[in-house]
Amino acid sequence: MLDIGWDSRYISEGRNNLDKGGIYWATAVYQYENISLYAISGRADSEHYIEWNLGLEYGITLSDNLAVAVGYQRIEAYADERCSDNEFFAYLEYTALDWLTPSLGYTYSTEAGGYFVEASLHSNWSLSDSITVTPYITQAFDFQYVTEAHNGANHFQFGLEAQYQLNTQFMLSGHLSHTIAQEDIKRENSDSQSNLNQTYAGVHISWSF
Repeated sequence: MLDIGWDSRYISEGRNNLDKGGIYWATAVYQYENISLYAISGRADSEHYIEWNLGLEYGITLSDNLAVAVGYQRIEAYADERCSDNEFFAYLEYTALDWLTPSLGYTYSTEAGGYFVEASLHSNWSLSDSITVTPYITQAFDFQYVTEAHNGANHFQFGLEAQYQLNTQFMLSGHLSHTIAQEDIKRENSDSQSNLNQTYAGVHISWSF
């Protein structure tokens, strides 16, 4: 699978990683049975920032409605200063109800020596054979992954995702998301008077072959 896209802001862990502008993404994924190899490249559109993610993921089907994925990724970022990280992650999803799909994500950073947890609910609605919309909510917790001063609630996020299947190979997707800063982000920015909540959108096109 090949995917290219653009996000109006580079938001991760409820924080804007860029001083201005958005970011372009390009992704390549090769899947063989339960193993996926991927490479992700990001480039900011208004400042000097380049990021590479190289990873390996292994999917496990525990039952008809319970799926688990575990993996590793290497992150290399180039800006005014170069930084890198190794991350190990796991993802659990329960799919018995298509209209309400709970999931739990876990990421451990060797550089920070901490982990980040995201609990989500997605609701998939098919408007037609080719159009699907998915409202979602996510509650995130930080345990020395981003900051060391506070462990616990990081941010709450909600949004709407949409997919349009152009044909059997091409799919157009987009999202509109909003984050609400919680205690971890508020303590990190206690001296800031700026709004810590974030609203952003993105659009992607994917080619599967």
